[in-house]
Amino acid sequence: MQAQLQHIAEGFERAREHLRRLADHDEARWAERPEPGRWSAVECVAHLNLTSEAYLGVIDDGLARAERLPAGANVRYRLDPVGWMLIASMAPWLRLRVRTAAPFVPAAQVGRDAVLETFERLQDEQLRRVERSDGLALDRVRVTSSFNERVRYNLFACLSFLPRHQERHLLQAERALGAGAPD
Repeated sequence: MQAQLQHIAEGFERAREHLRRLADHDEARWAERPEPGRWSAVECVAHLNLTSEAYLGVIDDGLARAERLPAGANVRYRLDPVGWMLIASMAPWLRLRVRTAAPFVPAAQVGRDAVLETFERLQDEQLRRVERSDGLALDRVRVTSSFNERVRYNLFACLSFLPRHQERHLLQAERALGAGAPD
């Protein structure tokens, strides 16, 4: 697999491992909000699941278009400016608060085990798409953001954004759980 795509795949795997470590915390703590207006750990992961589900179709559409374009064996992908800004805004240290679009706000009552199981399944789906991307002209295909229809970026940026977004919200889930050792 091309090195940049391998880096994306590793990001999805790091997010999966991060969530598995968090899963050891007491189930009751998963539903507790750290303060009013903040999401619980289970809501953070439910948000990631909503995001992943929305982006699978975007990625599939982009991949179908990329498969029709010529690509070289030694592809070096480039982020477009919008994608670069989006990914930079996800830096863990930045903690930039952004209002979440209504379709991505998790339901108030979601069960931890179901959310964790869905996350695992969606990680597998996303990893399959990264594998399918190998050798395609990802930076020559533009997709529309699932969060804001006025925002467009290349497919490489889309794939790069998702594990970064996951890590950001998994850190938020960790803080909601108290960031301490599992019970």
